Formats: sequence, C-alpha cells, structure tokens
Amino acid sequence: MLHLEKGTRVSATITMAVALLVLGGCASTPNTISNADPGVDFSQYRTYGFFDPLATDDPRYESLVSSFLKVAISQQLAQRGLTYAEEPDLLFNCYLHTKEKVRSRTVPSMGAYYDYRDPFGYDPWMAYPAYETRVDQYTEGTLNIDAVDAKTKKLVWEGVISGRITEADIKNLETTVDEAVNAIMGGFPVQSAGAAGK
Repeated sequence: MLHLEKGTRVSATITMAVALLVLGGCASTPNTISNADPGVDFSQYRTYGFFDPLATDDPRYESLVSSFLKVAISQQLAQRGLTYAEEPDLLFNCYLHTKEKVRSRTVPSMGAYYDYRDPFGYDPWMAYPAYETRVDQYTEGTLNIDAVDAKTKKLVWEGVISGRITEADIKNLETTVDEAVNAIMGGFPVQSAGAAGK
C-alpha cells in the first residue's frame, strides 16, 4: 500500500489528498480499527446521507478526496441494503490526517553497496568494521469514517485506517481511497449481502 521512498516528501496540499493512500495496498499492512456503540440496533437504519461539508472538504469547495469517499462509501452501503436519502437515518463524515515520521537505524558504512538490503529490513552481523546511522523520513496517513444517528446526533460507529503513503498512492488516489474504504467498512455492523451469504 503506502510506503514512502527514501527522502521523498509530500507537499502539504498533496498530502491531504493523499492521506487516503494510506488505506490502499502496501507492502506493510495498514492498521484498521472499528468501534460500534453496543447499545445500538443497526438494523433500524435504512437510509444514509453525508455531512455537508465533510471534514475532508476545502472550505470553498468539495475536494476530490471527498468525492471519491462518497462514491466508495455509497457502494459499500448499497451492498448492505441502505439507500441514499435527503433526510437519512445515518449521516457519514470523514476526516484525513497526515504526519511526517522519522525512522533511524544503524547500518555498515560501506557506501551504497549494501543498499540492496534496505527494502528487506535486515542488518548484517556485528563483525563489520564501521557503522553509520541512516534516517528515513516518511508520511503516515490516517482516515476516519464516522456514522452518526441523524435524529440523536450521536456517534454510533467509527472506522479508522492508518499506514504509510507513497508516491504510487498519490498517482492512483481514487483506487487507493476505494481500497481504504473497503477495508474500513469491513468492520461496519451491517454485513453486505455477499458476506451474509457465506
């Protein structure tokens, strides 16, 4: 899914749009969390809508990320028998957050010769004569999807996914968003028709 190439930096503007990439498919598996209010009967919900604006929107217009999120969430909810409505039972909101992170490690100082080991994450034995510290910077993104009871204005479910963001994720934003939403919605309390039949 999302890993940042060494030394790659994502601009603040692209980062927001790319935060979702953290949700796509990476070499390192993203972390997904789901929490539901145990006192809520989700079978009561038949319709859904979206907050306007979503937390992923620019104050002046709907962002591409928001547009992709709405489509992906709508597809997942349709599979679960929910339909879109102007006055829905459930309202969905989304939020993206990115954070620059740093990882440091000690490796043999033999020039670039041993760089081939970097992607595999292993180090040699301690017999090597000299070592150097390498610092890798990468961007971690987190996507939240909230489901709110439209009548009570109470949060009844949330799904979260987080992971690394890569340049490849940025170039395939719609696909990355779709994969992230699919992963998150796997924890939604209402199963899809396909999942229920298994």
